Amino acid sequence: MKKILLDTNSSSVLFRGKDSKLMDEVKSTEKIFISTIVIGELLTGFKAGSKEKENRTILEDFLDDYTTEIVDVTKESAEIYSQIKVFLRRKGTPIPNNDIWIASNVIESGAVLITYDKHFLRIPGLRIWENLKIN
Repeated sequence: MKKILLDTNSSSVLFRGKDSKLMDEVKSTEKIFISTIVIGELLTGFKAGSKEKENRTILEDFLDDYTTEIVDVTKESAEIYSQIKVFLRRKGTPIPNNDIWIASNVIESGAVLITYDKHFLRIPGLRIWENLKIN
């Protein structure tokens, strides 16, 4: 089964229809995961913008799709988070905490991360979308 987990930036790009490769990837995927962390970041962006109601509607429609599943933080993802956090600290290559939580959800769910952020490449074993556009 082909499974992906959308990062915040890829969710935003998807909702705006700005990347045809991303659209094709999503259409060909059997299971789409989205982390509660990503939802929180999206809602924060919506509140800061001028189209909160419109953006919330797009998000809710996406979440209501039968192929989309919300991934919560669990005890297992907390364990994975701690391993990643310590690894990155020891390497001297930190990334934002929310992105470590998102990576933990990706690893726990066995999905491929769809993102445009290159700092995720610092996490060993994290499966990342091959069409990554490096930011």
